Amino acid sequence: MSSFRELNIVLSEPQIPQNTGNIARTCAATGARLHLIKPMGFTPSDAKLKRAGLDYWGLLDITYYEGLSEFIEKTNGEILYYFSTKAAKTYSDIVYPDKAFIVFGREDAGLPESLLVQNLDSCVRIPMISDARSLNLANSVAIAAYEILRQWGFPRLSAAGKLANLQD
Repeated sequence: MSSFRELNIVLSEPQIPQNTGNIARTCAATGARLHLIKPMGFTPSDAKLKRAGLDYWGLLDITYYEGLSEFIEKTNGEILYYFSTKAAKTYSDIVYPDKAFIVFGREDAGLPESLLVQNLDSCVRIPMISDARSLNLANSVAIAAYEILRQWGFPRLSAAGKLANLQD
């Protein structure tokens, strides 16, 4: 298994700065790249965004796109997985390749259905009870990211902690 793997987390038109801040923190802690597609419901300087991401901003690799069409054009040839409550496949049934892009839509609307229809084979969902509308975006991203990292053997991540009060 390669020691270097690249995970790309994509948020299409995120609306809630706290969600994006939490996702940015997940990206920083896992070494994942963050891709943000405009329009967004906040600015990159939003205090709520910064507060949710804490002091992790210096660890991030962020790319911004003016819209979904620019993102699709610039990632032509990359392997994209679209997370949606409308998908038929379960996210954990996929074997994710290196440089995978996992794409999430707006908190209030998800990804455009036209995009999903064009990419049915790469649409996946996180199972939940039928009465639930959706999971929180930041939670969904964390679930997906850690499943992929688990499959890859948690490359570059420290898997063991150390208690401060124990003597060597």
